[in-house]
Amino acid sequence: MTTLVTGANGFVGAALCVGLLRDGAAVRGTVRSPGSLPAGVEAIAMGSLSSETDWTFALKNVDQVVQLAARVHVMNDKSSDPLAEFRRVNVEATANLARQAATAGVSRFVYVSSIKVNGESTQDGRPFSANDVPAPEDPYGVSKHEAEKLLRQIATETGMEVVIIRPPLVYGPGVGANFESMMRWLYRGLPLPLAAITQNRRSLVALDNLVDLIITCLSHPAAANQTFLVSDDEDLSTAELLRRMGNALGHPARLFYVPLSLLEFGARVMNKRGIYQRLCGSLRLDISKTQELLGWAPPLSVDEGLKRAGQVYRL
Repeated sequence: MTTLVTGANGFVGAALCVGLLRDGAAVRGTVRSPGSLPAGVEAIAMGSLSSETDWTFALKNVDQVVQLAARVHVMNDKSSDPLAEFRRVNVEATANLARQAATAGVSRFVYVSSIKVNGESTQDGRPFSANDVPAPEDPYGVSKHEAEKLLRQIATETGMEVVIIRPPLVYGPGVGANFESMMRWLYRGLPLPLAAITQNRRSLVALDNLVDLIITCLSHPAAANQTFLVSDDEDLSTAELLRRMGNALGHPARLFYVPLSLLEFGARVMNKRGIYQRLCGSLRLDISKTQELLGWAPPLSVDEGLKRAGQVYRL
């Protein structure tokens, strides 16, 4: 089978292409502009995606599609209308691709969405599940939810099978943003005032675990027209995550105690409530449906995933 991977040179896309090639699949990858892709991937430059993009050439003789191309969530979005920008790519361009894929005879369409469709945090020990009523809170999450609804409608109208995967934060080799910043601080031995954050729990997913589930969803009969959550199946407090990240880097975390009330006060004064929530709040995922329906388990442990994520610092 030929699998089309959109956003093939991105953080998840490049790793997925390698995984598919390793399994013997024929892989075609679309990128915004010509660039390096793993050897063996047929590369197609598509430019910026919209509701008008013509996918005819990219979809020729394609059996399966993995939609990774997206306008990703960013901190401090400067757009005058963030929701409109997210909708343009994440909703309209995705629906356009799916309709053309169905017309071209694609049998299965895997959409990598986001746990932000469920919401921003979990309370009272109740993790998110795949069957929860969606409750997105920001423009990115809203756009992902709207894309999911359109894809289910297209599946009903055309018979093309759609699979939706909602990951939490993904980490691995080449990870960026806040996760990379934390690794860099730990590697440099900087003291961090986060020892008190021991009661929250957050789900993460290693890049290799997400790739493994995507590949499973491309072929597993029971995945058709289902929605799945994915994680490493081990939820960690912020303090525990930092300690294990430090161990993976070979630079033990230097954490010191500051009361949560002071951390919250500082975040409020500096207008960093979002950062406080991500550090101190909980975001837990129940992946039992994924495990039971697909017989799937994450192949990589958290500790091994952290070692792989930090390998750049150990070269």
